[in-house]
Amino acid sequence: MTETFARVAEFVLNRPADQMPDSAREAAALMLLDTLGIVIASAPMVAGVIARDTAALLYGSTDPAYSARMLCDGRRVSLAGAAYAAATQTDNLDGHDGYNPTKGHIGVVVIPALCALAEHCPDLSGPDALAAVITGYEIAGRAGIALHATVSDYHTSGAWNALGVVAMAARLRGHSPDQLRQGLGIAEYHGPRSQMMREIANPTMLHDGSGWGALVGMSAAILAERGFAGAPAITIEEDRVAPYWADLGTFWQMEHQYVKPYPICRWAHAAIDGLRSVMTRYDLTHDQIARIEIHSFHEAAQLFAGIPETTSQAQYSLPFAVAVHAVHGRIGVEHISAHGLADSVVADVMGRISVTESNRHSACFPVSRWANVEINTRDGRVLKSGDVHARGGPEAPMSRQDVIDKFVEFASPRLGTRANTLAETVLSLVESDAMFRTVADMVYVPPGSNW
Repeated sequence: MTETFARVAEFVLNRPADQMPDSAREAAALMLLDTLGIVIASAPMVAGVIARDTAALLYGSTDPAYSARMLCDGRRVSLAGAAYAAATQTDNLDGHDGYNPTKGHIGVVVIPALCALAEHCPDLSGPDALAAVITGYEIAGRAGIALHATVSDYHTSGAWNALGVVAMAARLRGHSPDQLRQGLGIAEYHGPRSQMMREIANPTMLHDGSGWGALVGMSAAILAERGFAGAPAITIEEDRVAPYWADLGTFWQMEHQYVKPYPICRWAHAAIDGLRSVMTRYDLTHDQIARIEIHSFHEAAQLFAGIPETTSQAQYSLPFAVAVHAVHGRIGVEHISAHGLADSVVADVMGRISVTESNRHSACFPVSRWANVEINTRDGRVLKSGDVHARGGPEAPMSRQDVIDKFVEFASPRLGTRANTLAETVLSLVESDAMFRTVADMVYVPPGSNW
């Protein structure tokens, strides 16, 4: 056992909730709320329906001790199936949080894993639930940074966020250090090392691989619990990754996640915000715009350029996202699905948009996501945004109320006024007498019924 793994095991299995900073627990509650909003809003989308039905078909359990209800559904499947279904559903509405240094997403697996695991922790307190959330973020984030630093390919988040699921399961199911070690090794070995830029070039329901990350992570934890052995996780135990784990328990990655104001790939957000700032400053409408020139980092310039025919393509299209915001002043679920994909006004504005790579913006990626936008108006003006960083992260944070308002916007079409009640309940989990079941009871519906 290496010194790094010993540090990880001590943190995962023995660090109590009251020895985690209040600020980290507050951030965990806010990210839990934000992710639940995306889980709820994505429930009727095709990818989520397919994922839940497939989990019911293929990932059931013969033992109630290893089963859980699916979020936004209520049917019982295996623990792994429940985590898979909710993570896949959430991943297909690209509005969930992320962490710049990992070039990916953590909450998309952490929240589904928490809800599945909590089915067998009826007395789980609010603070202990948030401590499990923090554990998932801290382990997954460092595993992601370590993996990116030691391999040449750009892989999806499922490759490393699976390790965060293992850590949460080990904490909540009372695993031994050896079971944790084996689980982490199994999850890393089987984690989906899928090619992110392949998905960017041809957007589909595969998205960021997080459904499979959740499935692998939960499966790995239960395999280890039952005595299955795995090779040590090199993203934790190899000597050259030790520096990435040295600050575990002192620097809280939990407090540095970004929140997405739009359900669009984060790489497009700086351009959207640049357009937004110019249109607001000069009180522009889309019909006053002759041309929009966007300069951003390399990865952003590789986003889907055509007119999207699917929700997946829409969420990975920078020109489409910018055009939608120019026309509607916001980007909602209705704009990236169904009739929103056939909006002729948006298509017309897309024809006036050009995207080019900026070397100075590329040099800042992945730590930062920058863009600058120039708008040429029909009356001959050239209006410039200057360099703009995407909102929602530490560089340009959204306020706590902004995050709450976003949750209500996404959840209320399905929950109505109960969205406000759920928001209050989630944020109250920081209180010492709070119980997680008060949240859990509000995020399931009986099979075959609606909210």
